Amino acid sequence: MTTWQLLAAAIACEVAATVSLKAALDRPALYVVVVTGYALSFGLLAVVLRRGTPLGIAYGIWSACGVALTTVLSTLLLGEAFTPLMGLGVVLVIGGVLLVETGAPSATTAPEEP
Repeated sequence: MTTWQLLAAAIACEVAATVSLKAALDRPALYVVVVTGYALSFGLLAVVLRRGTPLGIAYGIWSACGVALTTVLSTLLLGEAFTPLMGLGVVLVIGGVLLVETGAPSATTAPEEP
């Protein structure tokens, strides 16, 4: 798997665990999905970091996608509200991550000496 695929899998596991956490309040058997999802997510994120992806970028993408997907899925699957202000917040989170990623030095650029 590519590093991006591993990061996507980490995001999917985290989102599944988070959505299941809310559903597990009424169906305790789903706590198995919660624990498994979070464990897999952190494990996959560790592999992504081990492959050289900078922490700020990997975690930023992981968390921003997690926020966006969890917000949408909680609306679709759990009937939670999704307001225009929440939508703006999701856009701002994703925009912030894009700024962090585009502002990071490329892998071929040597870090500046202090």
